[in-house]
Amino acid sequence: MNKESRLAFFTRLREQNPAPRTELEYSTPFELLIAVVLSAQATDVGVNKATRKLYPVANTPAAIYALGQAGLESYIATIGLYRSKAKHVIELCRMLMELHDGQVPQTREALEALPGVGRKTANVVLNTAFGQPAMAVDTHIFRVSNRTGLAPGKDVRAVEDKLMKVIPKPFLLDAHHWLILHGRYVCKARKPDCPTCIVRDLCDFRGKTA
Repeated sequence: MNKESRLAFFTRLREQNPAPRTELEYSTPFELLIAVVLSAQATDVGVNKATRKLYPVANTPAAIYALGQAGLESYIATIGLYRSKAKHVIELCRMLMELHDGQVPQTREALEALPGVGRKTANVVLNTAFGQPAMAVDTHIFRVSNRTGLAPGKDVRAVEDKLMKVIPKPFLLDAHHWLILHGRYVCKARKPDCPTCIVRDLCDFRGKTA
Protein backbone atom coordinates (compact mmCIF):
# COMPACT_ATOMS: atom_id res chain seq x y z
CA MET A 1 0.00 0.00 0.00
CA ASN A 2 1.50 3.32 -1.04
CA LYS A 3 1.38 6.71 0.68
CA GLU A 4 -1.67 7.93 -1.24
CA SER A 5 -3.59 4.73 -0.48
CA ARG A 6 -2.77 4.96 3.23
CA LEU A 7 -4.05 8.54 3.31
CA ALA A 8 -7.28 7.51 1.62
CA PHE A 9 -7.55 4.44 3.88
CA PHE A 10 -7.61 6.46 7.09
CA THR A 11 -9.61 9.32 5.60
CA ARG A 12 -12.44 6.89 4.88
CA LEU A 13 -12.24 5.27 8.31
CA ARG A 14 -12.40 8.69 9.93
CA GLU A 15 -15.37 9.76 7.81
CA GLN A 16 -17.21 6.62 8.85
CA ASN A 17 -16.33 6.98 12.55
CA PRO A 18 -15.03 10.48 13.42
CA ALA A 19 -14.59 9.83 17.15
CA PRO A 20 -13.66 6.17 17.73
CA ARG A 21 -13.50 4.81 21.27
CA THR A 22 -12.42 1.65 22.97
CA GLU A 23 -15.26 -0.77 23.69
CA LEU A 24 -13.96 -1.25 27.22
CA GLU A 25 -16.05 0.72 29.70
CA TYR A 26 -14.19 3.11 32.00
CA SER A 27 -14.44 6.57 33.54
CA THR A 28 -10.89 7.12 34.84
CA PRO A 29 -7.37 6.18 33.71
CA PHE A 30 -7.22 3.68 36.58
CA GLU A 31 -10.45 1.98 35.52
CA LEU A 32 -9.09 1.74 31.97
CA LEU A 33 -5.80 0.28 33.17
CA ILE A 34 -7.53 -2.44 35.17
CA ALA A 35 -9.93 -3.21 32.32
CA VAL A 36 -7.05 -3.60 29.86
CA VAL A 37 -5.13 -5.86 32.25
CA LEU A 38 -8.26 -8.01 32.63
CA SER A 39 -8.85 -8.10 28.87
CA ALA A 40 -5.79 -10.21 28.07
CA GLN A 41 -7.09 -13.37 26.36
CA ALA A 42 -10.63 -12.23 27.12
CA THR A 43 -13.31 -10.27 25.28
CA ASP A 44 -14.21 -6.66 25.97
CA VAL A 45 -17.80 -7.80 26.48
CA GLY A 46 -16.74 -10.23 29.18
CA VAL A 47 -14.55 -7.67 30.92
CA ASN A 48 -17.31 -5.06 30.88
CA LYS A 49 -19.73 -7.49 32.53
CA ALA A 50 -17.27 -8.00 35.37
CA THR A 51 -16.24 -4.37 35.85
CA ARG A 52 -19.89 -3.23 35.90
CA LYS A 53 -20.13 -5.16 39.18
CA LEU A 54 -16.63 -4.35 40.46
CA TYR A 55 -16.31 -0.61 39.84
CA PRO A 56 -19.38 0.53 41.80
CA VAL A 57 -17.82 -1.24 44.80
CA ALA A 58 -14.12 -0.57 44.18
CA ASN A 59 -12.63 1.64 41.47
CA THR A 60 -9.48 3.06 43.08
CA PRO A 61 -6.17 1.38 43.93
CA ALA A 62 -6.92 1.58 47.66
CA ALA A 63 -10.44 0.17 47.33
CA ILE A 64 -9.42 -2.75 45.12
CA TYR A 65 -6.38 -3.49 47.28
CA ALA A 66 -8.66 -3.59 50.31
CA LEU A 67 -10.72 -6.33 48.68
CA GLY A 68 -7.71 -8.64 48.74
CA GLN A 69 -7.01 -11.24 46.09
CA ALA A 70 -9.88 -13.54 47.09
CA GLY A 71 -12.31 -10.65 47.23
CA LEU A 72 -11.28 -9.43 43.79
CA GLU A 73 -11.50 -12.94 42.36
CA SER A 74 -15.17 -13.08 43.31
CA TYR A 75 -15.88 -10.17 40.96
CA ILE A 76 -13.77 -11.31 38.01
CA ALA A 77 -14.22 -15.10 38.17
CA THR A 78 -16.06 -15.09 34.83
CA ILE A 79 -12.92 -13.83 33.06
CA GLY A 80 -10.25 -16.22 31.81
CA LEU A 81 -7.10 -16.55 33.92
CA TYR A 82 -8.89 -14.65 36.68
CA ARG A 83 -6.71 -15.94 39.53
CA SER A 84 -3.42 -14.78 38.03
CA LYS A 85 -5.04 -11.53 36.92
CA ALA A 86 -6.35 -10.88 40.43
CA LYS A 87 -2.87 -11.46 41.85
CA HIS A 88 -1.37 -9.01 39.36
CA VAL A 89 -4.05 -6.37 39.95
CA ILE A 90 -3.66 -6.46 43.74
CA GLU A 91 0.09 -6.04 43.44
CA LEU A 92 -0.40 -3.34 40.79
CA CYS A 93 -2.66 -1.41 43.16
CA ARG A 94 -0.08 -1.66 45.95
CA MET A 95 2.63 -0.29 43.67
CA LEU A 96 0.43 2.56 42.46
CA MET A 97 -0.19 3.62 46.05
CA GLU A 98 3.42 3.26 47.17
CA LEU A 99 5.19 4.64 44.10
CA HIS A 100 2.70 6.91 42.33
CA ASP A 101 0.39 8.35 45.01
CA GLY A 102 -2.42 6.20 43.68
CA GLN A 103 -2.24 7.74 40.20
CA VAL A 104 -1.67 5.96 36.90
CA PRO A 105 1.75 6.98 35.55
CA GLN A 106 1.94 8.55 32.11
CA THR A 107 5.21 7.05 30.88
CA ARG A 108 5.75 3.70 29.19
CA GLU A 109 8.60 2.77 31.53
CA ALA A 110 6.55 3.29 34.68
CA LEU A 111 3.54 1.51 33.26
CA GLU A 112 5.51 -1.51 32.10
CA ALA A 113 7.04 -1.81 35.58
CA LEU A 114 3.59 -2.65 36.95
CA PRO A 115 2.54 -6.32 37.31
CA GLY A 116 0.45 -7.59 34.41
CA VAL A 117 1.29 -4.59 32.23
CA GLY A 118 3.20 -5.29 29.04
CA ARG A 119 3.94 -3.10 26.06
CA LYS A 120 0.50 -3.54 24.49
CA THR A 121 -1.34 -2.63 27.69
CA ALA A 122 0.92 0.37 28.24
CA ASN A 123 0.26 1.55 24.69
CA VAL A 124 -3.51 1.32 25.18
CA VAL A 125 -3.37 3.39 28.36
CA LEU A 126 -0.99 5.98 26.93
CA ASN A 127 -3.14 6.37 23.82
CA THR A 128 -6.67 6.10 25.21
CA ALA A 129 -6.34 7.63 28.67
CA PHE A 130 -3.62 10.21 28.04
CA GLY A 131 -3.93 11.05 24.35
CA GLN A 132 -0.43 10.03 23.39
CA PRO A 133 0.26 8.64 19.90
CA ALA A 134 0.86 4.95 20.54
CA MET A 135 -0.07 1.77 18.73
CA ALA A 136 -1.17 -1.28 20.70
CA VAL A 137 -0.98 -4.11 18.19
CA ASP A 138 -3.45 -6.83 19.09
CA THR A 139 -4.54 -9.78 16.95
CA HIS A 140 -6.96 -7.60 14.97
CA ILE A 141 -4.45 -4.87 14.13
CA PHE A 142 -1.78 -7.46 13.31
CA ARG A 143 -4.16 -9.19 10.89
CA VAL A 144 -5.43 -6.00 9.23
CA SER A 145 -1.94 -4.57 8.85
CA ASN A 146 -0.64 -7.69 7.14
CA ARG A 147 -3.72 -8.63 5.13
CA THR A 148 -4.32 -5.19 3.64
CA GLY A 149 -0.65 -4.41 3.04
CA LEU A 150 -0.90 -1.37 5.31
CA ALA A 151 2.09 -2.35 7.45
CA PRO A 152 3.24 -5.95 6.95
CA GLY A 153 5.43 -7.46 9.65
CA LYS A 154 6.41 -10.85 11.04
CA ASP A 155 5.65 -9.99 14.66
CA VAL A 156 3.62 -7.45 16.63
CA ARG A 157 6.58 -5.18 17.36
CA ALA A 158 7.54 -5.02 13.69
CA VAL A 159 3.97 -4.10 12.79
CA GLU A 160 3.82 -1.51 15.58
CA ASP A 161 7.04 0.16 14.45
CA LYS A 162 5.94 0.22 10.82
CA LEU A 163 2.48 1.61 11.63
CA MET A 164 4.01 4.43 13.66
CA LYS A 165 6.10 5.34 10.61
CA VAL A 166 3.55 5.05 7.82
CA ILE A 167 0.29 6.31 9.34
CA PRO A 168 -0.21 9.97 8.38
CA LYS A 169 0.25 12.14 11.47
CA PRO A 170 -3.29 13.60 11.51
CA PHE A 171 -4.64 10.07 11.97
CA LEU A 172 -2.08 8.66 14.41
CA LEU A 173 -3.98 9.33 17.63
CA ASP A 174 -7.14 7.46 16.61
CA ALA A 175 -5.63 4.86 14.25
CA HIS A 176 -5.44 2.24 17.00
CA HIS A 177 -9.21 2.27 17.49
CA TRP A 178 -10.06 2.40 13.79
CA LEU A 179 -7.89 -0.61 13.02
CA ILE A 180 -9.20 -2.68 15.94
CA LEU A 181 -12.82 -1.98 15.04
CA HIS A 182 -12.18 -2.68 11.37
CA GLY A 183 -10.57 -6.00 12.23
CA ARG A 184 -13.25 -6.93 14.74
CA TYR A 185 -16.29 -6.22 12.58
CA VAL A 186 -15.21 -6.12 8.91
CA CYS A 187 -11.77 -7.60 8.24
CA LYS A 188 -12.54 -10.63 10.38
CA ALA A 189 -10.15 -13.53 10.79
CA ARG A 190 -12.04 -16.43 9.24
CA LYS A 191 -14.25 -14.64 6.75
CA PRO A 192 -13.51 -10.98 5.99
CA ASP A 193 -16.61 -9.04 4.99
CA CYS A 194 -15.05 -7.62 1.84
CA PRO A 195 -18.33 -6.64 0.12
CA THR A 196 -19.13 -4.09 2.86
CA CYS A 197 -15.55 -2.86 3.31
CA ILE A 198 -15.11 0.86 2.63
CA VAL A 199 -11.39 0.44 1.90
CA ARG A 200 -11.71 -2.66 -0.29
CA ASP A 201 -10.22 -1.00 -3.39
CA LEU A 202 -7.15 0.11 -1.42
CA CYS A 203 -6.44 -3.30 0.07
CA ASP A 204 -3.75 -5.68 -1.23
CA PHE A 205 -5.54 -8.84 -0.03
CA ARG A 206 -5.66 -11.37 -2.86
CA GLY A 207 -8.44 -13.44 -1.35
CA LYS A 208 -11.15 -10.78 -1.41
CA THR A 209 -14.65 -12.20 -1.33
CA ALA A 210 -17.37 -11.03 -3.68
